[in-house]
Amino acid sequence: MVVIAVNGAAGRMGRTVIETAADHECEVVVGFDVDGPDEIGGVPVVDAGDAADALAEHDPDVVIDFTIPEATLALADACVEVGVAMVVGTTGFDDDELAELDAASGSVPLLKATNFSRGIQALLRSVRATVGALAGYDLELLETHHDGKVDAPSGTANTILETVQEQRDVEPVYGREGHAPREEDEIGVFARRGGDVRGEHELVLAGNDEVVSLSHRAEDRAVFAAGALDAAAWLAGKPAGRYEFGEVVDEA
Repeated sequence: MVVIAVNGAAGRMGRTVIETAADHECEVVVGFDVDGPDEIGGVPVVDAGDAADALAEHDPDVVIDFTIPEATLALADACVEVGVAMVVGTTGFDDDELAELDAASGSVPLLKATNFSRGIQALLRSVRATVGALAGYDLELLETHHDGKVDAPSGTANTILETVQEQRDVEPVYGREGHAPREEDEIGVFARRGGDVRGEHELVLAGNDEVVSLSHRAEDRAVFAAGALDAAAWLAGKPAGRYEFGEVVDEA
């Protein structure tokens, strides 16, 4: 049984992690939040500002984090201080913030992913193969999420974009308006927000009188919670360093 703490415990993903942990042979012993209840599903929730003391008291193997960049970095300081591994599902980091996470991984094992779906891992591998095989086809990338998502494009969309750019030298165009003819070496990137959509991503390749569409749709947040919990179980006991979710999927 892997012992877990959850940062952002009162959020949508934090609650889902707590609810599904036992199904993945994980025990959640404490949660952190800035303005949450005293407990969620029997798990005590403490103020995120007291994370270092709570980590020392409850002694988890790994902290799972689904919050915002500022909260993640504050947690990283606490994890480095106490020596606790991190699984990070937060997105929206700038380059300086990513550098801070890299620095933390010099002291503790840290696994960061923009998406913890196994299906997305399969999609990324398909993207590499398809973009590499269809040179010259026009590329468009569309993502849709719930109306509470803050960052746009999504972290997953940015990962798909980076995967495309591994195969082709294309520049992203974020939406189009007015007189905007398509350039040869561009990829359109579009974000939609509405309702309670868990996450939809589609890469379209068009050319040679044909259209190829690579897409993924998450039906439930439990998909991402399951992946994060699997990642935590895999990460527990690893030496300090930076890890990827693809490694978890490969070993499984």
